[in-house]
Amino acid sequence: MKNSHISLLASILFCFGITSCENQEITEPSSGINLNAKKNIDASIGIIGDPDNVDTNTSGGTLLMGGSTDVDAAMLWMLNKSGGGDIVVLRSTGTDAYNQYLFDLGSVNSVETLLIDSREKANSVTVESTIRNAEAVFIAGGDQYNYVQYWKDTKVEDALNYLRNIKNVVIGGTSAGCAIQGGIYFDAMNGTIRSEEALRNPYHKNLTLQKHNFIDNPYLRNVITDTHYDDPDRRGRHVTFLARINEDWDIRGKGIGVDERTAVCIDENGKARVFGEGYAFFLNQYFKGPERCQPRRSLDWYRDRRAVEAYKVLGNSSGTNYFMLDRWTTGSGGEWQYYYVDRGRLRISY
Repeated sequence: MKNSHISLLASILFCFGITSCENQEITEPSSGINLNAKKNIDASIGIIGDPDNVDTNTSGGTLLMGGSTDVDAAMLWMLNKSGGGDIVVLRSTGTDAYNQYLFDLGSVNSVETLLIDSREKANSVTVESTIRNAEAVFIAGGDQYNYVQYWKDTKVEDALNYLRNIKNVVIGGTSAGCAIQGGIYFDAMNGTIRSEEALRNPYHKNLTLQKHNFIDNPYLRNVITDTHYDDPDRRGRHVTFLARINEDWDIRGKGIGVDERTAVCIDENGKARVFGEGYAFFLNQYFKGPERCQPRRSLDWYRDRRAVEAYKVLGNSSGTNYFMLDRWTTGSGGEWQYYYVDRGRLRISY
């Protein structure tokens, strides 16, 4: 046992003297225990308000924001659902700028930002505990593939699904933080893809999708979200996502697209209220799948000019316009459109 301790001390001194130990595993020779597994890494980059945990009455929901300027009314909707509890902001880059904004916007106990930029942090018991104790979580914008590669299949994923489906807590997100919330999602592993690229080749190397393996939001199992819908126009790539979902997995997929400065707030009954300045789009494969969805050939999804039906809803400050996600047939304050693709060109009919 004495020799084991000497060996451990020597390995530690070697690390400090020659190279960094940050990414090296150190194992206690006598027990075989990975000492890194004992680390309780704190990813917090700032907290405002009362640092002591509180328990409040919460109500579940999902906030999908399209990016650019945040929508105050939607954020307040989220804070109200927290019952005045502890708000946690998640991100993989950036600052704690949301802390003061959210704390000043509503009556809450605290707002804390966690910067989780590695799988080591995402598997920290401290990070997991902070998320599980939250009464609302908001995922900031950034690069959604960072969230996938750092957070999927970790304690962060487990904590988010615990909050949403057991503790009944609202989860929100903007831009990349919205893009990962559908049961099916564009992971951006190889970077972004433009509508014209997707329509021209639905199996473009940048069009990478995953399904049913990350965040499990009620009403969103077979839904793929998209953001910044008006800048640039992303309807073409969103329709192509639906074509691939049908072609690859035989799923009649659905989509929610959100303009910038606009947000969709989904309550526990599936009522999706639209807040903000722009539009939200609720897409549903109308009948059959695409006539042609093949690599290196343009998408062709005509189906009598009704390939995908879309309910277009204008947002406002009170969220009075809405769409019901329980059946995907009923809404208020919007209009129906039909999207189809004619040899790689998106068309719209009414």
